[in-house]
Amino acid sequence: MSDKLTIPVLPLRDVVLFPGVTTPIGAGRPMTIKAIEAALASPDKFVLAIAQRENTEAVSAEGLHRVGTIARIGQLQRGLSGMQLLLHGDRRAMVFQVKEENGHLVATVQTLDDLPPVDDTDPSFVALHRELRARAAELGQKSGLPEEVVQQVLNGIDEPGRFADLVAGYLELQTPARQELLETLAVDDRLRRVLVHVQRQISVLDAQEDIKSRVQEELGERQREIYLREQLKTIRRELGDEDEAGEVDELEQRLADLELPVEARKEVDRELGRLRRIGRESMESQVIRTYLEHVAELPWSERTEERLDLQEAGKILDEDHYALGDVKDRVLEFLAVRALRAQMAAKTPGTATGEPTGEFPVADAAKPAAAEGAAPAGADNEAARKHSPILLFAGPPGVGKTSVAKSIARAMGRKYVRISLGGARDEADIRGHRRTYVGAMPGRIIQGMKQAGTRNPVFLLDEVDKLGVSFQGDPAAALLEVLDPAQNDSFADHYLGIPFDLSEVLFIATANFTQNIPGPLLDRMEMVEFSGYIEAEKVAIAERYLVPRQLEENGLTTAQIDFSGPALLELVQRYTREAGVRQLEREIGRVARKSARRIAAGEAEKIDVNPAMVGEMLGRPKLHPEEKSAVDQVGVATGMYYTPMGGDIMFVEASTMRGKGELVLTGQLGDVMKESARAAWTYARSHAAGLHIREDMFDKDVHIHVPAGAIPKDGPSAGVTMATALVSALSGREVRHDIAMTGEITLRGRVLPIGGVKEKLLGALRAGITRIIVPKDNALDLDDLPDEARKRLEVYPVEELGEVLALALRDARYAEGKLIFGDENPRDVVALTAHFPH
Repeated sequence: MSDKLTIPVLPLRDVVLFPGVTTPIGAGRPMTIKAIEAALASPDKFVLAIAQRENTEAVSAEGLHRVGTIARIGQLQRGLSGMQLLLHGDRRAMVFQVKEENGHLVATVQTLDDLPPVDDTDPSFVALHRELRARAAELGQKSGLPEEVVQQVLNGIDEPGRFADLVAGYLELQTPARQELLETLAVDDRLRRVLVHVQRQISVLDAQEDIKSRVQEELGERQREIYLREQLKTIRRELGDEDEAGEVDELEQRLADLELPVEARKEVDRELGRLRRIGRESMESQVIRTYLEHVAELPWSERTEERLDLQEAGKILDEDHYALGDVKDRVLEFLAVRALRAQMAAKTPGTATGEPTGEFPVADAAKPAAAEGAAPAGADNEAARKHSPILLFAGPPGVGKTSVAKSIARAMGRKYVRISLGGARDEADIRGHRRTYVGAMPGRIIQGMKQAGTRNPVFLLDEVDKLGVSFQGDPAAALLEVLDPAQNDSFADHYLGIPFDLSEVLFIATANFTQNIPGPLLDRMEMVEFSGYIEAEKVAIAERYLVPRQLEENGLTTAQIDFSGPALLELVQRYTREAGVRQLEREIGRVARKSARRIAAGEAEKIDVNPAMVGEMLGRPKLHPEEKSAVDQVGVATGMYYTPMGGDIMFVEASTMRGKGELVLTGQLGDVMKESARAAWTYARSHAAGLHIREDMFDKDVHIHVPAGAIPKDGPSAGVTMATALVSALSGREVRHDIAMTGEITLRGRVLPIGGVKEKLLGALRAGITRIIVPKDNALDLDDLPDEARKRLEVYPVEELGEVLALALRDARYAEGKLIFGDENPRDVVALTAHFPH
């Protein structure tokens, strides 16, 4: 044995490295990567490659064997999932101690030397060595390796112990058997054990060769069986039993009636010829028959007559959906453009006949001529599909994206088909599998077209933002061809192997989070944004759609139960928090079921559902919306926030205390909110004189807290709120409790625009606050507010933080670009104009 060494540990799972053997290793565990980095930093780049006792993710000293191999790191390649490296075994080592240092394991080891035989010239030892060399060469040749390569490798090592390690390194053995060979120090014993394993693998290869020969003989018998069955088929034909031939003839006739492109017709004819030649008994017969049936069932020329009546479309959209005015306008604009293009095509004969249409040349000789005076055949379809946009409905769950797509199909008189892409991780989900695979099927696009039965359906690609990526391909990349009008007229499904025209399909995609959609795919679609419903809209939707549907599902009538408006508002405010109305419908269903039970039990004939009844049936409220503060306070300002579930108010609290002039931020604030607080702190220090803040106040610590500390918060719109609370705490002036604010601030005190203005203002109105401060650049967003809200709100657009403080702080006003404290009412300042005054 040699001196002890301390080197990093590289734990191996199901791998045993032998001295003198080079093997590739993949490393991905953090502890393993740190051990490799530590070894690379050392001069000799040595690690202890040692096998784990069990294949587990966690590594401990007790889970490692006691004998390993000191190895040198060779080539190394870094990737996203870890490292790929070559390890070259150097010598055996015994582990004495394993401990953890700097996030990886380090072992104290002592190298182990081979135990040579007493007499290396002993005839039995020499014979054992030669026998192993002969058997190893035989094994290499039976494994398919060239003889010269095998001899070159084996002849490169003369020392018996090293030779045994080399052969053991390339044997297919279980980890325990390989570890046993590694721990065998006696050279003669190691040679004997390796020879046994080599002989066993030679026997396995011989058995495999025998099995292969038998299979070949059986295949010969199979060919003979096929020949005899062909003769039997001829005999049956002579006897008049032609059922099989009749089925093939029927399929051939169905295919002949299709208006197939020339390329598709050639492929179909070729497969039909193969089907007739090989007969039913062949295993490939059913594969070909299934393929041809798929081709026959696709809508190669069938179209649905399209309706482009804008008044009827608007009526259908209004019947099916409440609110969503912007979305309905965009849909009607889309239909109007298609109608005008169809009219233009009907007036221009060259559009359909003289100009290329982009369709495939049809193999059939002639088509019926169009009636005199009618629009040219296919003119409306061809004109409408050129540069037709792909619509992307983006918005939170439950706001009506899927149902609007259904309404579009109903308004246009088209068939509707939907596929869900949520969780799709394989390109074959879109393009299908090639027919070489057992059980191959077309992709979802072709299956959807088969389901629609027409070549111009409304095709909904639901949850397109939930597509995954795996080693089997990227389905989002496959969708690029589907959603590109310049390419989808020749969409190639792997199963069909022939192009299919998707150019007349109206594709509509839906998504909740557009940031999850790859850029090239998002670029091919025109986004239509769905915002969440406000409370008044939810109540109206419940009255028009949800309540009648739940009454019908629960066997009730309007004569038995009546939902009042306040009861529905109670459900919206205190039992649901969502952008859509799915949870609201579930709560209405709960009330309906409990009412049905009482009526069925004879406890009541009619139930009037009011807010008190809601609490009695559903228990205590699940939500407690914020309400405005009752009094003015120092260091407490009211802000507003917005989520896909809606808007609400929040309080920002600031307090001073003895300290070193540090700023403390709490409330699970994100980086952007922390930066806004620091900007407010800098503004207050740089404008201390104008803000009437004593210099000694900045020697104190300031603590800014946003309540609901368990909820993460981020975004720039709380900047003015933080600045107001901070200035109030430092100057000792109270903040008005009846005013809420939103806006981003800069170090110079400018107030920058933010998003979600409509939802924020409605949330503040619900909390009882009617006076709002918003950035001046957001003034145009006030047009989105409902008329009812406009009548109740008093909104102040501002440009400078001084204007905000003049409105929010007691006894303050803003004039000539300065903040002045006095007794005047801040609303007397001419520069601050309120929108929607009472």
